[in-house]
Amino acid sequence: MQQSILGVLEERGFVKDVAGGRQTLDWLLTEKRIGAYVGVDPTAPSLHVGHLLPLMALYWMYFHGYYTVSLANAGQLGGGTVQIGDPSGRSTARSRMGTDVQAMNIESIQSQLENLWTNVKCLGIKHQYSQSTNRRQKILNNREWLRKLSAIDLLRDLGSGMRLGTMLNRDSVKMRMESGEGMAISEFSYPLFQAYDWWSMYKHQGVQLQIGGSDQYGNICAGMDAVSHMRKIHHLDSEEAGTGDPRAAVYGLTTPLLTTASGEKFGKSAGNAVWLDRHMLNSFDLYQYFLRTADDDVERYLKLFTFLPLQDIKLLMAEQRQHESKRAAQHVLAKEIVELAHGAAEAKKAETAHKEAFSNGTNTFALGSLRKALAVINNKDPSIVETLGEGQEELLAYKKAYAASSTAQTTSGTTAERAKNDDNNVVTLPITLLQAGSFPRVLYAAGLASSKSEAHRLIAKKGAYVVAPNSGSIENPTALKWMPIESANIADPNHFLIDWEALVLRSGKSKIQVCRILLEGQFEAEGLTCPGWEEFKAKRAEALEQGQQ
Repeated sequence: MQQSILGVLEERGFVKDVAGGRQTLDWLLTEKRIGAYVGVDPTAPSLHVGHLLPLMALYWMYFHGYYTVSLANAGQLGGGTVQIGDPSGRSTARSRMGTDVQAMNIESIQSQLENLWTNVKCLGIKHQYSQSTNRRQKILNNREWLRKLSAIDLLRDLGSGMRLGTMLNRDSVKMRMESGEGMAISEFSYPLFQAYDWWSMYKHQGVQLQIGGSDQYGNICAGMDAVSHMRKIHHLDSEEAGTGDPRAAVYGLTTPLLTTASGEKFGKSAGNAVWLDRHMLNSFDLYQYFLRTADDDVERYLKLFTFLPLQDIKLLMAEQRQHESKRAAQHVLAKEIVELAHGAAEAKKAETAHKEAFSNGTNTFALGSLRKALAVINNKDPSIVETLGEGQEELLAYKKAYAASSTAQTTSGTTAERAKNDDNNVVTLPITLLQAGSFPRVLYAAGLASSKSEAHRLIAKKGAYVVAPNSGSIENPTALKWMPIESANIADPNHFLIDWEALVLRSGKSKIQVCRILLEGQFEAEGLTCPGWEEFKAKRAEALEQGQQ
């Protein structure tokens, strides 16, 4: 007997709660190819790995022949309820976005969802899922129905079926009221608009299932009640079955809040979101992030974030247990996720870059990979420099600034940006920072430590490394050796410059950062900055002023 799609999702770890009855939904999914949707909130220019769990559940439904819809946070592509903001899980109100920022977020998320679907279909072919299955998917824009909706119609029809007591008892509302922060009418009304989106998709697209994270359970239940109410007033139920007909009802499915085996929230890197946009987190770093997955987590992540059949995962884990040091499961996980997020070509490049960087374990670094990365940054190799479409420069600059500012908020406490080179795993630093005893400052500026104090501790624990120039052997002169940074207060980064323009640093076993070094004038002329730069300049100016007195 063929396993039901709900059984597939449960076996892979996607199901936390089912609203509407687990057995009833399981029965319906075997009887009817209903429509299902996932909402994504375009409050940033990129999705992050935390968004992948409900989306992966949706992709599995697509492979099994269900009609699947991607909708930016219950229909917010096109500037609908994104202007209100979902209060779920928030102790304070969201900041209001400017129209231009909102438009760029929407454009970026729309493009990202389209790319994800393209990559999902390619992965389906790669893993040999049947191409004879009838499949449909759409990315819908709620502007289609919200521009026709008046406030009077919304309140008369949908508002009449939503009870104030139920809305006040929602956790997000109670938390805000008890904290004294309060909640604006716009946020309080958010479930009303989200429910209308579902009603519109139910009526016109046959969407009967909403999939979301565990924090969306309240919104999903409110939407189910609202759709049932709208079915009544629009007389969509047969007299015999009424609103209790399970074939016409709506259901909800929530995915679990994912944590690591050590209890940390999944999807955060040093407090930062792990972005899926390759201009905000390059393919190499995304590959490295999942390569660092703990052995206790890797099997679960393979089930959740890849389309590998369970039997293949079982065989891979058996191989992993026999040769743990090879980290075969982590390599497969990393490549599959980069392929999902960035495409097969980028996944291959990331895999190759890792092999080049660690061709001899953690002992050497390939000079060729460094020169290739610098060639891209310096526009010396036009064959590998990305060509931007018309009008894309502003969006690209915005995405990089957003990623930089989110990094700064959690690691440096400033608004410092990383340089413009994140898609090539290169940051740019001014040579002025490089002085005897300045390695802690440089590690901080390069993003390998959250503060100079942490960098000092990293060096003291022998966890910070630098590539030594001209350290290759006669047999392999381009395989440069890693050296531990021995002394935080004495060692001079200038002595480790490669080709007079680069410094290659490493934190731990796998977190590598290539640093392009510029003269201070050129660094500032390009509008660049880095964590600690403004503080450094202020102290230098203060010292100069005191010296003149």
